[in-house]
Amino acid sequence: MTGQPPEQTTARTAIRLPAPAPGWAEPADVVVVGSGVAGLTAALRCAAAGLRAVVVTKARLDDGSTRWAQGGIAAALGEGDTPGQHLDDTLVAGAGLCDEEAVRLLVTEGPDAVRRLIGAGAVFDTADTAGTLALTREGGHHRRRIAHAGGDATGAEISRALVAAVRAEGIRTVENALVLDLLTDAEGRTAGVTLHVMGEGRHDGVGAVHAPAVVLATGGMGQVFSATTNPAVSTGDGVALALRAGAEVADLEFVQFHPTVLFLGADAEGQQPLVSEAVRGEGAHLVDADGTRFMVGLHELAELAPRDIVAKAITRRMQERDTEHMYLDARHFGARMWAERFPTILAACRAHSIDPVTEPIPVAPAAHYASGGIRTDRWGRTTLPGLYACGEAACTGVHGANRLASNSLLEGLVYAERIADAVVAAHPAGGPAPVPAEPARAETVPLLAPEQRFALQRTMTRGAGVLRSEASLAQAAEALSALRAQSGDRADDGAPVEAKPAEPGVESWEATNLLCVARVLVDSARRRTETRGCHWREDHPDRDDAHWRRHLVTRLAQDRTLSVHTTAGPGLPATAPPGGTP
Repeated sequence: MTGQPPEQTTARTAIRLPAPAPGWAEPADVVVVGSGVAGLTAALRCAAAGLRAVVVTKARLDDGSTRWAQGGIAAALGEGDTPGQHLDDTLVAGAGLCDEEAVRLLVTEGPDAVRRLIGAGAVFDTADTAGTLALTREGGHHRRRIAHAGGDATGAEISRALVAAVRAEGIRTVENALVLDLLTDAEGRTAGVTLHVMGEGRHDGVGAVHAPAVVLATGGMGQVFSATTNPAVSTGDGVALALRAGAEVADLEFVQFHPTVLFLGADAEGQQPLVSEAVRGEGAHLVDADGTRFMVGLHELAELAPRDIVAKAITRRMQERDTEHMYLDARHFGARMWAERFPTILAACRAHSIDPVTEPIPVAPAAHYASGGIRTDRWGRTTLPGLYACGEAACTGVHGANRLASNSLLEGLVYAERIADAVVAAHPAGGPAPVPAEPARAETVPLLAPEQRFALQRTMTRGAGVLRSEASLAQAAEALSALRAQSGDRADDGAPVEAKPAEPGVESWEATNLLCVARVLVDSARRRTETRGCHWREDHPDRDDAHWRRHLVTRLAQDRTLSVHTTAGPGLPATAPPGGTP
């Protein structure tokens, strides 16, 4: 264990999105990008310590992925449960690639973090008049340890409580703002971000927040696929920003496909309704068109096996039966249980003319969660000084090759608190705002035309979805290279290409961010020649611990090629606490 912060990258040519120069700027001690559980928790804790915090969010404060979380938040809060048991379940789900110490921090600090969340105003469902939390089970958990709110509206309640706390605290917020790029000072240290505010308002257009600490809590990248449970804002903006800035990312090949997403047709695109794992936790059965429960006998937990196992089983059964979906049968719940325990899912199903009280629900896997992301240490520090990451945008080492159900909200909560403590220790309140320096050398990334976004998503779904092979991934890589060429970027062989890039704007910036993360995802998936967790290679169907119990770490090189190495640990090496000793 080293007592030093993570090894920082050296100065480099700035790689940025083409955008107008900032027309306005404001100072802060810390700027938090993202308004889910991770971002708002970090902002509240920093503000409580006296720091000037600014929250930048792409839509409204409550429009991130947290709001859509149905099942709940996992923590060892029930009688007989322990952090050690929670750790064991997490390590099993992570298929040999979790950072055990990072998981230990999560499960040990998690229960108190949830209690602090309740203290901040989040109201969870209770089992009795004494206020005992009502706990349920989800896939991969051997205990009832999932706390939920509003039946199946946990994320919405957490978001409500944190947004209310942020507003009560008077924390400065900039809504409807797409983050663009990282700013640095003359020594290469973080100096804030540039952003574009959409729509009307005093800060309309491109501006900047100058701060010595930037926290990226931008959520996932589910929109890189045609069908996803992620909201429209989940376009990998934080990961793409970090790559352009020179930070490392890890494990992007591990994209979790949620097994039970409401099937709306083979051509359905965009955000799809989720049918929470908690429905199976309460006793729903996965069946085929004949009513056969195909998970029985495949795993000791049957329908409650880890998500990668269930998604693969559904996909295999679909192939065997030459059909596009399976069914989730919970008719035995009855009307009252559906209305009281799963009102959100009930309404979503009925909105699409499906009544789960009287008929099985058609379901199929869809892109759900990125286990990889911006590589951090256990205090959320990246390889760039002053840049931090948490939540789905980060790779802390907690999730390994497959996230355990309902660990995402907990990770956002716990690691956001740790980041806030690190920021407070490193950047005392009231200091002067850093002065961004114009880099001696800078280049811009050619923009992908917005209309190419759908081609990119279809490419990723066909080639890098639930089922992958060298053939499918090679085709995806070739298609992505062609999209880069159309934007005017260098081809993968380094040759310049003549093309007219798109004009700067929100849609072209988002499409370009998606192309950036798609390249890394496909490259990593091609390199990992094994099946592990949620990465399933048909041409390499076995897990290969001898060669691949390692992590792929990627960095965007100066010439915008991908620089890749492997490491034994997903997150950065263990470091001393900020201001402390190891």
